[in-house]
Amino acid sequence: QVQLEESGGGLVQSGGSLRLSCAASGRAFSTYRLGWFRQAPGKEREFVVRISWSGASTYYADSVKGRFTISRDNAKNAFYLQMNSLKPEDTAVYFCAAGRIASTQAMHYEWWGQGTQVTVSS
Repeated sequence: QVQLEESGGGLVQSGGSLRLSCAASGRAFSTYRLGWFRQAPGKEREFVVRISWSGASTYYADSVKGRFTISRDNAKNAFYLQMNSLKPEDTAVYFCAAGRIASTQAMHYEWWGQGTQVTVSS
């Protein structure tokens, strides 16, 4: 069982940066694959990025590649999403997730945070 809690969301101007954090509690955190998803109003939840258990492998959605960076610190049971060059279309609720399978699909993640709002103004 893993519990996740996001923090770091907020309001930022276009071109700005935010860093999201996800704190995890529970056993075997370092063995789980981790991901970030987002959901804009009226839209389905979409994959943003995932990271392997070791942190050596990452995979980004094309829409955020080159602007967002995922990282994890297994010693702190935490992972992060650094978001740079933010655009209005990045506005969404961002969710962190953990699971046993490396995947871009939400259905493969077993544990989820409650979400944190990111709003990018133009």
